[in-house]
Amino acid sequence: MPQIAKVIVDVPTMQTNRPYDYQVPVTLVDVIQPGMRVIIPFGNGDRKIQGFVLQVLDQLSFTGQLKAIEAVVDLTPAVNPELLSLSDWLAQQTYAFQITCLQTMLPSVMRAKYTKTATLTDEIPTDLQASLFNGNDELTFDQNLAPDKLKQLMQLQRQGKISVTYHVDNRAQVKQLTAIEPALSFEQLEEARMGLRKSAQKQSQLISYLQTLIDQEAPTLLKTILEKTTFTRENIRIGAEKGWLRQVKVEAYRNPYANAVQPTHKMTLTSEQETAVDAVVQSASTDASEVFLIEGVTGSGKTEVYLQTIDAVLQQGKTALMLVPEIALTPQMVQRVKGRFGDLVAVLHSGLSEGEKYDEWRRIERKEARVVVGARSAVFAPLEDIGVIIMDEEHEASYKQDESPRYHARDVAIWRSQYHNCPVILGSATPSLESRARAQKDVYHLIRLTQRVNQQALPAVELVDMREAMRVQKASNFSPALLAGIKERMQKGEQSVLLLNRRGFSSFIMCRDCGFVLQCPNCDISLTLHMDTHSMKCHYCGHEEAIPKICPSCQSRQIRYFGTGTQKVEAELQELIPEARILRMDVDTTRKKGAHAKLLKKFGDHEADILLGTQMIAKGLDFPDVTLVGVINADTALGLPDFRASERTFQLLTQVSGRAGRADKVGQVIVQSYNSENYAIQFAKQHDYEGFYQYEMAVRHRGGYPPYYFTVKVTVSHPEEALAAKKSFQIAKQMRPILSDQALILGPTPKSIARINNRYFYQIVIKYKQEPQLQAKLAEILETTQIDTRHGFKIGLDNEPLQFT
Repeated sequence: MPQIAKVIVDVPTMQTNRPYDYQVPVTLVDVIQPGMRVIIPFGNGDRKIQGFVLQVLDQLSFTGQLKAIEAVVDLTPAVNPELLSLSDWLAQQTYAFQITCLQTMLPSVMRAKYTKTATLTDEIPTDLQASLFNGNDELTFDQNLAPDKLKQLMQLQRQGKISVTYHVDNRAQVKQLTAIEPALSFEQLEEARMGLRKSAQKQSQLISYLQTLIDQEAPTLLKTILEKTTFTRENIRIGAEKGWLRQVKVEAYRNPYANAVQPTHKMTLTSEQETAVDAVVQSASTDASEVFLIEGVTGSGKTEVYLQTIDAVLQQGKTALMLVPEIALTPQMVQRVKGRFGDLVAVLHSGLSEGEKYDEWRRIERKEARVVVGARSAVFAPLEDIGVIIMDEEHEASYKQDESPRYHARDVAIWRSQYHNCPVILGSATPSLESRARAQKDVYHLIRLTQRVNQQALPAVELVDMREAMRVQKASNFSPALLAGIKERMQKGEQSVLLLNRRGFSSFIMCRDCGFVLQCPNCDISLTLHMDTHSMKCHYCGHEEAIPKICPSCQSRQIRYFGTGTQKVEAELQELIPEARILRMDVDTTRKKGAHAKLLKKFGDHEADILLGTQMIAKGLDFPDVTLVGVINADTALGLPDFRASERTFQLLTQVSGRAGRADKVGQVIVQSYNSENYAIQFAKQHDYEGFYQYEMAVRHRGGYPPYYFTVKVTVSHPEEALAAKKSFQIAKQMRPILSDQALILGPTPKSIARINNRYFYQIVIKYKQEPQLQAKLAEILETTQIDTRHGFKIGLDNEPLQFT
């Protein structure tokens, strides 16, 4: 029976969320499935574009003429039914195009230009191998392969007789190693030995060795033979030349964690931990899609709760997904999870190479990995039969994507839990106000871990008022109390962690004669001084230029550094304590692959006394000898024009404080501030999350901010400021008639940094409680403003934004 496929198309200049109907060619009837990528003709010129098949329907009553699918890109669906449904929901939820959501779910290796190779993995009829593979074992093919041959390849793949590999610009090829297998039978090899001269001892030994390999299922790696025997490459070459052996290529996974991981064992749980594990495992056993918010003080053993829960669901024959917020947290967390579950674990995060990500994704898809650990995008891992989804440090802003589709991993995790009927664990010492408010309303189940597993009290926090300190000492980043604390730890052989939430050498340079500050030519922001590269850099667009020695405005030589960065603090600390061994950890020192793990290993191996870094060191790090945590300046985020500034400050201070005293040694925290009476700092001093939550909720209620209101942000940018402003006012005018009196429109206003990379930014924020017409209007704006992109506009819609600056 004729079939019609509903295809969501990828038209770069004019996207749409409406699928188009295409005729399924006779050769592909009952072959094309939902989730496959296809090549279709589109528009008046019938240009060839790619699309995803959403549905395949029998053609019953339609008698008109349809364009036909030209070819399939995949032999099997690239996206399974769950992710296909998720893409539809995600497009509506994030005001994005479904095609964008589908491409976001695939590993980047499958989004690039590629060729595909079909490799025989089993015997097939000789005539088929001749007609399809030209007598070879491998075939490189694309969408231009004849439909009948494509259909034959699909049948062979379903029968498990071929494997298909993607090759992408030489970046993500399957890794192949040379292996050896005997080319003759035992008896034939014995005959070959009889024909050898008596002096050919090495060749005789090689034949004997090959005879031992005859019953092995898989070829033996050449690398292994060279390492474990006395044979050389020349011996192997001669054996191949004489026809005794074959050199073959075998697939090998790139292992991003190739070094041996120390196995770890279950720890005895505290009564609080046991209650948490039992509640989640009970939910998993009864296929209940419940959300558990585990609010556990730093050091309360949340990770062990996660690990024992994963163990329980694996024993039920299910899989597990665990999200961590940042690459910086991944090394230690991966060590723990791999230490417990070994090769069952796959890792997905941006620090891996394209090839490593590709291989890990294939291991998951092939069901070789049953536990996935990764950052935000790992939430789309193609796991099946998920038993639990865990989101560590659930309050972290890095779980929200900045570009379309602007999804929050927490929302996706909860959607997937409902699809799989499995529990979700949201874990944090400082949950986001939104999550904690949902727990208060019993939408989430709140579980508290109030005690540290080592029975140590939370570290004492000492606040140092830097206004007072500056009166009794010359300008310095270090108060006498903090310096004394660092020296005392060094004498005891203990370690210190110092947090400064800013990278670079100093914030900016300024002329003391005329007040000139060197600005980025592309952005409305001052350039940051970097002494390691002796340059001025923009952290927004990447512009870089030399450090000026003479003021460009008044030609004065009175150019001075202002502000504080990690490099400057490192230099000052080295001057104050010359014998100190300091490791600096910020974006600049961790650019290279594996740099995070190397720095943390050095610190863990006691190759440094002090770890100095930005907020990436505040969370997840667990070193037994860290007994002092110092916060250089607690006020960094408080001055930002963002209603979440106090929440972020409280979370950061609480998290970094938790790095001290995690083993059997007493910890201490010294927080330096110019604004020590601020309520966020005061509550952090007391480790009082509940007190902060109640206070901040009252502040949010008075201001009409989340979680009391929903928010949507519309951003308009253009190279000409007048046009960006005009378009943003037009959009605001469109919105007002469909909104009720209860909704609030803030703006349009320029963003706090109005120009970035030579584009001017204006934003509109809508605060609302219930607006039934809003979603449809925003979807309409998404569609209709596409034509504006041809005229230099970029228009972004962000549902529940985390950044308002």
